[in-house]
Amino acid sequence: MINNVARSLAAAVLTLVPLLAAAPVQAAEVTTLADGVRALPLAAESRTGYERSSFKHWVDADKDSCNTRMEVLIVESRIAPTIEAGCKVTAGSWYSYYDGLTLTAPGGLDIDHMVPLAEAWDSGASQWTPARREAYANDLGSERSLVAVTAKTNRSKADQDPATWLPPLADARCTYAADWVTTKLRWGLTVDQPEADALTTLAESCGQQPLDFEPATDTSK
Repeated sequence: MINNVARSLAAAVLTLVPLLAAAPVQAAEVTTLADGVRALPLAAESRTGYERSSFKHWVDADKDSCNTRMEVLIVESRIAPTIEAGCKVTAGSWYSYYDGLTLTAPGGLDIDHMVPLAEAWDSGASQWTPARREAYANDLGSERSLVAVTAKTNRSKADQDPATWLPPLADARCTYAADWVTTKLRWGLTVDQPEADALTTLAESCGQQPLDFEPATDTSK
């Protein structure tokens, strides 16, 4: 079984690649959602040249036979999952925090990129190396940039940002905003004006929502 330590090692394999990112934000400056929203750089978005295949995903970074999807399912199951040969997860218990549903069959789950791949492209990833985009698409770091949720909610979200989509479960929205902002900060991604406005409104309604932010340390190009 893959545990949290193994997941962190897999993340380390992928994040030790050349980065092309904005100047790093100091974690000491960002302790709440409102802080995080203010720290996000504002820029226009462009989807020119985007292809989903630009982000190689569901790789087996640590060569343990479990690809990224299986790693997330194993870590997020609330009970010991059933894992068959070839690291195929066939049963467990997963809480989809977007809609408050619990599932026991992995077939009903998608692994959502908190900031969708197309949105990441729009927000700066178009300038990254292929290795950096692969690292992003398979991010198994301690912060939640990949999450197991019901396929229905993931597909209703598609490539939308918080200006046009939020989790249907109202109680999940502050957590979602914090996860979104943390992901953008960690990876040096920007926001456009409607997105910034929506996040500002959310931060105001969420009070002192904490932000557990660990910035990237490698900013080489």
